[in-house]
Amino acid sequence: MKVYNNDPCMDPSGFVVLADYVPAIVQEIRYYSSYNFIGERIDGYEEPCALLTAEAARALKAVSNELFVQGYRLKIFDAYRPACAVKQFVLWGIEDQDIRMKQYFYPELDKQELFEKGYIAGKSSHSRGSAVDLTLLDMKTGKEVDMGSPFDLFSPVSHPDERSITQEQYQNRMLLRNTMISSGFEPIYCEWWHFTLKDEPYPDTYFNFPVSSSYLKR
Repeated sequence: MKVYNNDPCMDPSGFVVLADYVPAIVQEIRYYSSYNFIGERIDGYEEPCALLTAEAARALKAVSNELFVQGYRLKIFDAYRPACAVKQFVLWGIEDQDIRMKQYFYPELDKQELFEKGYIAGKSSHSRGSAVDLTLLDMKTGKEVDMGSPFDLFSPVSHPDERSITQEQYQNRMLLRNTMISSGFEPIYCEWWHFTLKDEPYPDTYFNFPVSSSYLKR
């Protein structure tokens, strides 16, 4: 791995702009906007684009192709996440008293419980570059498929195997989950939208370069 400024965590050479690999994706990069659980743009998000390792992007292209013929497109909420963004999450949880977005994203929990229950981690798989948060978009309606809870709702109802939701909502989750698993991604227990490439290329590296397509071209 080429070292950038003597720091391999700043090296983007193994990363690609996801839209270059999967042109059919829809992107709503939440941490570039203020509509997220903190309520402001997150550190390191310089552009509303999804970046991933080339290996994860190739695997996600297979997912997209399989679902496209069934009438769905992938909608991406987050992909690579810089370590500085995760640090902001942790400091917000420990020090910041701001709870302005509580009613939208964690209405049933205190802030510190978000870490205790696994919704936010001190180190994120997103920072290794092969994790993605996503949902399905129905091409007939142009709307997101109903998954029974919105992205980043930190609640038991967002657990993939939650059965208090309708059968249709559960089947929608399983369609996404099974397709992702068949292409080499692994789910987690508490978020239906989160998947990490099983054979990720950088399992021990937490990158910290900005979310910026121009940074990849340097």
